[in-house]
Amino acid sequence: MASESPVRALIFDMDGTIVDNMRYHEDAWEHLHKAHGLPFDRESFFLHTAGMAVREIVGPLFPDASEDEIAALGKEKELFYQQIYRPHVAAMPGLLELMARADAAGVAMAVASAAPPGNIALVLDTLGLRSRFTTVIAPSQGFRGKPHPDLFLGAAERMGVPPESCLVFEDAPNGVEAAQRAGMRAIAILTMLDAQAFAGFGNVIASAPDFAALDGLAALRFA
Repeated sequence: MASESPVRALIFDMDGTIVDNMRYHEDAWEHLHKAHGLPFDRESFFLHTAGMAVREIVGPLFPDASEDEIAALGKEKELFYQQIYRPHVAAMPGLLELMARADAAGVAMAVASAAPPGNIALVLDTLGLRSRFTTVIAPSQGFRGKPHPDLFLGAAERMGVPPESCLVFEDAPNGVEAAQRAGMRAIAILTMLDAQAFAGFGNVIASAPDFAALDGLAALRFA
């Protein structure tokens, strides 16, 4: 990992990173589990599934379901999530300031999220951020979810920046692992877990509760 190479691009996970919304997702997943008579453990569920595409999560929960049934179950979960989260959409502290500095320095930015299109629209369009990113990349475009590196590698390719010059912001171990497998440095945003949860990853250069707490970090000075 070329940890000393200058940062030329930022890649943001969305859920739990651009916005602090993962507990609303957990509420929606719990609702789906209980509605279909399945047990639900919040802590283990987040650790094992955060960053995965909805199809990748729902399929193993309902192994006998058809593709159409899996799609319907995923839609059931997402509609509930959108309903409960919509009144609360807000950017993470310090995000807009960081984006402004990246813009001023000519540093490219992308979103690499496992979220389906409706959830991406809920966040990026509500906040008016979509046009600020060179690309928004997701499994709906044919990419595998995290911990596969596909989303991050696709974002780097679309921005025309080598992986070693990208810096990823992530809130979940699956996402940090995906960044590591893509050859990218990462910063852990601690909306759901503490720093110890990311201690085993050699690509994590910092961790913080939000972007405001990263003020002054050398990698974000954008020479």
